[in-house]
Amino acid sequence: MLYDIRQTTTYSYQVPVRVVRQVLRMTPVDRFGHQHVIAHILDVDPEPAELEQGTDFFGNGLTWLTIDQPHGHLSITTRSRVDVTSTPLPDPATTPLVDEVRAAALEEMDLGPDAAAHGLFPSRAVPIDNEITDWTATSFRGDRPVLEAALELMHRVHDEFTYEPGATIVTTSPHEAFAAKAGVCQDFAQVMIAGLRGLGLPARYVSGYLRTIPPEGQPRLEGADATHAWAEVWCGPAFGWIGLDPTNAIPAGDDHIILAVGRDYADVSPVDGVIVSSGDHILAVGVDVVPVQGR
Repeated sequence: MLYDIRQTTTYSYQVPVRVVRQVLRMTPVDRFGHQHVIAHILDVDPEPAELEQGTDFFGNGLTWLTIDQPHGHLSITTRSRVDVTSTPLPDPATTPLVDEVRAAALEEMDLGPDAAAHGLFPSRAVPIDNEITDWTATSFRGDRPVLEAALELMHRVHDEFTYEPGATIVTTSPHEAFAAKAGVCQDFAQVMIAGLRGLGLPARYVSGYLRTIPPEGQPRLEGADATHAWAEVWCGPAFGWIGLDPTNAIPAGDDHIILAVGRDYADVSPVDGVIVSSGDHILAVGVDVVPVQGR
C-alpha cells in the first residue's frame, strides 16, 4: 500500500517560551521487508536556529532542533509518502514453543538494534509486574507455539480492556492501566510487553500510524486519528519480531506504518526535550493517513 501521511503537532503556550531544545521522532525510515520511505518533509514554525537530523541506536529517524526566539505557539508538521508491504503472518503452529523461545533469547549473542536482548529486560516505562505476569502466564504453557500464545494474549487485552481516551495519561504505568482495565493504545501495548517480559519472552514497543480511511466495507480502526502504538514479540531466530496490535486485535500489516521502535514509549516519544518558560500549554495533534489511489 502507498500512503500519503500528514501529522500536525501544535503547542499553544500561556506564557511565551524563551528557548526550546527538542528531539523529534517523527520521521519514518525504511524498514527492510516492511516499508520504503519515498519522500518526507518537516516544517517547524517558528524556524529553528539549529536543526540536525540523524538516527538513534534502533535506527529511528531523529531531528534535533533549537528555537532561541520568544514564541507563544509552536507548530511541527510532517508530510510523508510511504510504501508499505507487510509480510504474511506465519502459521502460528509452526513457530517455536514458548520454552524454546525463552531459552533461545538467553543464548542469543547478538547485541545489534534488532537483538532479542533489548526486549528481554525491564525498561524505564515497563517494569516487571507480578500481577501482569501471572495474568499473562495462563496463555503461555511452555509446550505451546509462541505465536499462538501471543495471539491469544493480544485478544485477551482487546477483550478485557476498555479503549477509553482520557482514562490514562502519557506517564501512566502498565500496573495502573492493568488495574483500571482501561486506556489507549500505549497502555495496551505496554501491558502486553510487561507480561511477555515477565515470562522471559522478548517484546518491544512500536509507534506509528494507522490508515485513516478503511477499505470499503471494513470498520475504521481504533487509534486511526492519531499516532498509534502496538507491540512486537520475538518468535525465535527464524521468525524474528512479529507485530501484534492489541487495540484492534489484529496482527500489524498493510494498515500499520512504523515511525519508531524501542523498549517502551520513552524510547519513541514523538517530541521530547526542554523548554524555558512558565505556565501551562495546550497540545493538539492531527493525523491523516490516506491511501494513494492509482498506485
